[in-house]
Amino acid sequence: MMDSKLLAKEIAKVLDEKKAIDIVAIQTEEVTIVSDLFVIASGTSNTHTRSLADDVEYEIKKRCGVEPEHTEGRATGWILLDYGTVLVHIFDAESREYYNLERLWTDAKELDLSDVITEN
Repeated sequence: MMDSKLLAKEIAKVLDEKKAIDIVAIQTEEVTIVSDLFVIASGTSNTHTRSLADDVEYEIKKRCGVEPEHTEGRATGWILLDYGTVLVHIFDAESREYYNLERLWTDAKELDLSDVITEN
């Protein structure tokens, strides 16, 4: 199994390459048993959001040989890709503002993505 932080950074890199907005990674291992990290990003439209999820699935399988254990929400404004230790949340702008995961998980530290994110 791939290291959680490396996987999260590779996912963030794919999201960045595909023009996702406001990409953040939150280290959740000390505040929940659900996952080690959340990667959160936004798309500019429903089509872009679905495309981001598809691209992450495809590229992470190709680059890392890992597939999500589960996916949810392809018809909604919040798509979840569950990679076990890393949960990827891809939102449209309205849903991201409404659910505000960053606020809910303020006890968790942010993972520095400056080495993989080129624009935000």
